Amino acid sequence: MTDTTWDPSKPILEIDNLSISFFTRLREIPAVMDFSCKVMAGESMGLVGESGCGKSTVALAVMRDLGKNGRIVAGSIKFKGRDLTHMTDDELRHIRGSEIAMIYQEPMASLNPAMKIGAQLAEVPMIHRNMPRAEAWALARQIVADVRLPDPDRILNSYPHQLSGGQQQRIVIAMALMSKPALLILDEPTTALDVTVEAGIVDLVKDLGEKYGTSMLFISHNLGLILDVCDRLCVMYSGEAVETGNVVQVFDKMRHPYTQALFRSIPLPGADKNARPLVSIPGNFPLPHERPPGCNFGPRCDYFQAGRCDATEIAMSPVPGDDRHASRCLKWTEIDWDAPMKAKVSKAKTPIGRVVLKMDDLQKYYSISGGAFGGGTKKVVKANESLSFEAREGETLAIVGESGCGKSTFAKVLMGLETATSGSIMLFDENVQSTPIQKRNTDTVSSVQMVFQNPFDTLNPSMSVGRQIIRALEIFKQGTSDQDRADRMLKLLDLVKLPRAFAERMPRQLSGGQKQRVGIARAFAGGAKVVVADEPVSALDVSVQAAVTDLLMDIQRENKTTLLFISHDLSIVRYLSDRVLVMYLGHVVETGTTDQVFQPPYHPYTEALLSAVPIADTKVVRKRIVLEGDIPSAVNPPPGCPFQTRCRWKSQVAPAGLCDREMPPMRTLAGGHQIKCHLPEAVLTQMEPVIKVAAE
Repeated sequence: MTDTTWDPSKPILEIDNLSISFFTRLREIPAVMDFSCKVMAGESMGLVGESGCGKSTVALAVMRDLGKNGRIVAGSIKFKGRDLTHMTDDELRHIRGSEIAMIYQEPMASLNPAMKIGAQLAEVPMIHRNMPRAEAWALARQIVADVRLPDPDRILNSYPHQLSGGQQQRIVIAMALMSKPALLILDEPTTALDVTVEAGIVDLVKDLGEKYGTSMLFISHNLGLILDVCDRLCVMYSGEAVETGNVVQVFDKMRHPYTQALFRSIPLPGADKNARPLVSIPGNFPLPHERPPGCNFGPRCDYFQAGRCDATEIAMSPVPGDDRHASRCLKWTEIDWDAPMKAKVSKAKTPIGRVVLKMDDLQKYYSISGGAFGGGTKKVVKANESLSFEAREGETLAIVGESGCGKSTFAKVLMGLETATSGSIMLFDENVQSTPIQKRNTDTVSSVQMVFQNPFDTLNPSMSVGRQIIRALEIFKQGTSDQDRADRMLKLLDLVKLPRAFAERMPRQLSGGQKQRVGIARAFAGGAKVVVADEPVSALDVSVQAAVTDLLMDIQRENKTTLLFISHDLSIVRYLSDRVLVMYLGHVVETGTTDQVFQPPYHPYTEALLSAVPIADTKVVRKRIVLEGDIPSAVNPPPGCPFQTRCRWKSQVAPAGLCDREMPPMRTLAGGHQIKCHLPEAVLTQMEPVIKVAAE
């Protein structure tokens, strides 16, 4: 039911003074206030901001899917000139899926696990356009090919669980495009995916948008992705749009203090943890029912002026001469936007000491049954293959690679949660390779601790923050009395920069960043010398990420801690680490200092990883290398080089077929830089940088 009266020169989506509230038994909670934005035909609009700012609420309001408690209390949402807020359920049913489609963050939640992919895709045009079954299946096959999935017939005949996360997300995109919608809403569509898969999805979304002329509302907290995908940008803070405009203009000529603060808290190329530390945004995000008077960002703003910024509601004001650029700030014309950032105190580099951890030829294999009910031939999963490296006191060693490369398996073996199949792990002159955690002595357990990825899952919800830290002190036999342990607990809260009053709080009363700080305090309760941080900031907002990474660095300087930082975010890795270890399918394929790994010569896999990282800087030029295919299975790895099935340099190796037959040796280049690759020295030395900063 397409509206033929709509003029394509008008906005396809026009949100005007939209206010949304959620109603609980206690109170009305205003989630979005006075929000306005326009998306023109064929345009991509990015919505960015911290968790809880209202991005997803706006998207759900466009879909008219706010649930029982959510209600639009003011304003209008016009799609092709028609107000969605006044439509009946029947009218909305015709528009949803056919003219407006939405792609959610978690692809598996959007797919029916009991239906084959083909049936789920064909269902869309059969329901929305009454298409005959055979025609719908033919369209499904064509769209699966459009989203660049190999072997469309096999994919159509598969169940969702038989596909990888990246493949599932492509199917969800295909499903959204089946009825060729005019507007596509994407809510953090790549958050759960590897950076290499993300690069492919982003290119795909851009190409399909152009092919089908689809307008997009792209929600993300990743500013680099927004720069890659979108034409326009709307920055949200605490339920309001605070700045909107052309993407390049907002990036290069920001005119709101919050936008400026966001950029200062992300590690761009050139950021240095000692000389130029990141600047986190002070204070906390206000709760919806506790917003300050006047400017919502006022209490956290460097330019706040009492009696002026908190005196009245602030409207959006246009920035003259720019492309629909506007800012919700009273003082934007008075601020010197080109002034250099106030220098934070430079911090001394942590001296690198003796070797505290050494791994030699570590292997970890899992045995799994081949049959559905435990029968059949046993199969072996080769999770880690011949890992060798050493880490020194006060050093940050980053371990990077895609999901399934063996990063977390190695961490579990080091922690004693798993025992290695072979090889040795020397920890302070003690071989702990085959000692599970329950048989390790208290000193060994307390000296190696872990900070986990998801702070929400690692705290006991029924125990106060203080009690959880004291419990760790008791287990590690720290302190001589209950009072001594209580004092130590308060000092640990000081260490992670949390108010002492938080000792009485329950985990549910803390934000994500605060919970992660409690996890760090607990990890250091026994005076840990080696800390394994497994994606410790990936679940946090960029401003909180900056605070938590700086905190880890401060603790490292104070305690001379060895930090093993597992991550797929290479921007954070470049900022934090002293040395980097790149893993692929259980193997270490490259290792060296951070400068060595981030500059050519690269291992072909490292080159692809670096090219896939979205960077929120208009001056940075990246070479795009999108990896074809998925990581091979660790149950059935390819012969020869583990990366040969996806390598773009393979043709330059002589003799032909060497990569298919032989595992490459680990070669040592200048300065101890190591690469596991058959490429001749002449080819390696001619590699060009993947990331370049364009001349001014």
